[in-house]
Amino acid sequence: MSERSAADPVRTAGRIRSLLERAGLEGEDPLRVEGEGGLSYASGLPVEDVQALLRGQRLPLGDGGGAADPVEERHRRVVARIVFLRRTRLRTTSDGQRRAYSLADIAAGAGTSAQWLDKMIKTGKAPNLDHAAGIADFFGESIEFLVAEPAEALDRVLQRIHKDLLERTVARQEEHIERLRNADALASVGSAGSGAPTGSDLGIVGYAARAFADVPDDTAQPIIALIESIARRSREERARESR
Repeated sequence: MSERSAADPVRTAGRIRSLLERAGLEGEDPLRVEGEGGLSYASGLPVEDVQALLRGQRLPLGDGGGAADPVEERHRRVVARIVFLRRTRLRTTSDGQRRAYSLADIAAGAGTSAQWLDKMIKTGKAPNLDHAAGIADFFGESIEFLVAEPAEALDRVLQRIHKDLLERTVARQEEHIERLRNADALASVGSAGSGAPTGSDLGIVGYAARAFADVPDDTAQPIIALIESIARRSREERARESR
């Protein structure tokens, strides 16, 4: 299955909500659609398109809602996102105001001319890949930002959000495990010479398994695997120290 056909914004958004709940981060709003940094801003899609995709709706092709020529559709999409970038990625002027970049600024960054860029926008014919990549790079984006189909564009953003949340959750979990390990170490000082497993051996992985019991496997397993690895390293270190 191709990356494009596998894009599923609804499923990825659901994984994000689940992870937020399990990590105790319900106060955050990474699925905000509007405003700078929101899903529309990050994906290059109009607000209404993002909202429709999050509801599981399919977007119509072409301006008239009917079948569109694939080549024309790609050109329209690339030009629309270039216009979107110019409208949303603003520069700060010397007087503190935020204004759109001039066509001359963008063209210079992309290695073309302002006249050609103006004609491209007016005719709706997309630039070649080199110029498109130059324009995207000027605004700090990759070529994928310009060419990805709507569901793929949104899912790329959601996947980045999920990855960031997962990394933060793992970091928080490591801190929690360290606190549990320290508490267990204090509690097990009296039985250190008995050879019996300590609380950290028996409790940490079990705690993680219980904590992530209702979390989808593709989210929970990497975290539990990390916890098991930490517990294993701890046992090995104690075994070396006792020799």
